[in-house]
Amino acid sequence: MPATMTAPTQTKAPIPEPPRAITTKDLNYLKDALSWEMLAFKKFHFFAQQATDPEVKQALEKAGQMHQRHYQKLLGHLQVNNAAVMASIQQTMQAQSQQQQNQAR
Repeated sequence: MPATMTAPTQTKAPIPEPPRAITTKDLNYLKDALSWEMLAFKKFHFFAQQATDPEVKQALEKAGQMHQRHYQKLLGHLQVNNAAVMASIQQTMQAQSQQQQNQAR
């Protein structure tokens, strides 16, 4: 009998903190994600206002608040002085390179 093959499950630990610098690709993704979260928040808010059943209204408001929190969290990731971080990273890399050159001598 042939053995059944299953795909190995790969679980990666989440990144403990966002990267110090944001690439252009990351920035574009974050902009898209912000738009999606804002749209979801607005839709849930609209539907909550239209709902007559209190339980449905509460569930819609709760879902909208979740998207609002996600939006705020994403926005927080964008509040970084990218130029300063990149300069700091470049200085660190140069210092490490100089250390390696000194050790090679």
